[in-house]
Amino acid sequence: MSTISNFKLEDITKGNKIFNSLRTTLETAFYGNNVENVTTASEAYKLAYNSPGTIVTDMPVYKPELIGLPEDAKVLLFNDGAVTGRFAGARVIIGEPNVSIEEYSTIAREAVYQTRYKKMYHAQVIIGLDTEFMVRAHLLLPEKYENIMYSWLLNFQYITQEIMKMYDSSKEYPEGDIYVVADPDYVPEIHKDGLALFDPEHNCALLLGMRYFGEYKKGTLTLAWSIANRNGFASCHGGMKRYNFDDGSKYTVGVFGLSGAGKSTITHEKHDGKYNITILHDDAYVISVDDGYSVALEPSYFDKTQDYPTTHPANKFLLTVQNCGVTLDDNNNKVLVTEDIRNGNGRAVKSILWADNRVNKIDEPVDSIIWLMKDATLPPVLKINNPVLASVMGATLATKRTTAERLAKGADMNALVIEPYANPFRTYPLSEDYNKFKLLFEKRNVDCYIFNTGSYKDKKIPKEVTLNILEEIVTGKAEFKKLGDFKDIEYIDVEGFEVKFDKDYLDMWQGSIDYRKDFVKKVDVEKEGRDRLPEEALKELEDLEAQLNMMKSQL
Repeated sequence: MSTISNFKLEDITKGNKIFNSLRTTLETAFYGNNVENVTTASEAYKLAYNSPGTIVTDMPVYKPELIGLPEDAKVLLFNDGAVTGRFAGARVIIGEPNVSIEEYSTIAREAVYQTRYKKMYHAQVIIGLDTEFMVRAHLLLPEKYENIMYSWLLNFQYITQEIMKMYDSSKEYPEGDIYVVADPDYVPEIHKDGLALFDPEHNCALLLGMRYFGEYKKGTLTLAWSIANRNGFASCHGGMKRYNFDDGSKYTVGVFGLSGAGKSTITHEKHDGKYNITILHDDAYVISVDDGYSVALEPSYFDKTQDYPTTHPANKFLLTVQNCGVTLDDNNNKVLVTEDIRNGNGRAVKSILWADNRVNKIDEPVDSIIWLMKDATLPPVLKINNPVLASVMGATLATKRTTAERLAKGADMNALVIEPYANPFRTYPLSEDYNKFKLLFEKRNVDCYIFNTGSYKDKKIPKEVTLNILEEIVTGKAEFKKLGDFKDIEYIDVEGFEVKFDKDYLDMWQGSIDYRKDFVKKVDVEKEGRDRLPEEALKELEDLEAQLNMMKSQL
């Protein structure tokens, strides 16, 4: 089996790298006599159905028997309070500078102690849907939060006999199971806004004072991605799809972007049925750097409801919903009010059945990787023809924040930010991702593109433009030409988004390059150099600036 759940007595020793103070504190909590095991999705549904505050809509779950739910299962809604997004400020990672494991192990012991008078639920899932990568994860959380547990079980792969047969025959990794302990009611004295504590080397996490389900989904993925990184995979926060053409050829695309950047839209786009398309996933997968195959980590989709009105066909596949409204229709049925009318970042867990063309593994190596950015300097599409620059641009992926995140007070929602590889959940050094993606570009000849899904200068780029460009690329019809005097960057002429290298535009490019250079310099010193990138990264940006200066001199 993939991860280690049970140990020989002689292996339970201080010398075993799986155990440390925090891991042992958290795992031990799962064995208390106040812990109740929840083993099926049906059982979790009944608990969530009866949990105080749950709204049982009159919207039926589509084909519930295929998902392990009762045949009369309904879509369940549960709403949080003031907080409806993830809070990066709560994240603390053991192993980073100035983070004391002694201090946080003490917090963990007290948090666990405070659960002794509560009924606690223990649920288990498998993360990774192919025998090449499957890891077991455990969640412990208190009574009253059954909806979080239910959504967690549905978001990942809850355990069945068939799944356990796969798991028992899956590739083994020298890792312990993932253990996540949570108590939304307990707020540590030194973390008044909540604590999301991760020990990635020991595959455990502690979530305190946090009710938003996204913290649990991405918190669990954080640890699974860390395991993948240590074992030869590139960890991907993005979507992947494969185009299957009539002549037998195939084209696989990986898209990387933050929530709201368009990764789900691009992943699920069917181009009016013109192509046979296979979807791996739209949010979480891993790519084997050595062998090229990709594995989806989740069966379901945790999707925004912002773009899906009540009558939208996609709502047929809802399982659970968070932070949306409800009203009565003309038949007196309780139906959802979506489109972020109640608050920003309404969310839902959608069934695997939403995509009728899903697979859990794509054997063919990826053909192209697309960084989704919102940098006004960039035209709708760029092609990067240099493996180092391609990885550098991924490491300096420039975008804007979304309602999926709870921002610090006073933060500018429209400010340009850099989120390397669109993955704010990385717990290992940034160079790990840099080197893995560079290998994909260099050794596997993966093409690199940048799609600007925001605005070019001051003009919004419609999604129809982006999707048309994607179609041209995968069918080999795209006509790229050199971008100015940049030696490794090409672009496509798009009507309405013409490129003219006048002084103003050159100044925009200068600002964009400077922004990236500043970031690379900053991560070189922050966290005592833990996220330092190879020297070639800054040199590549300096070369880009030299090419820009040449263009300036020719004006």
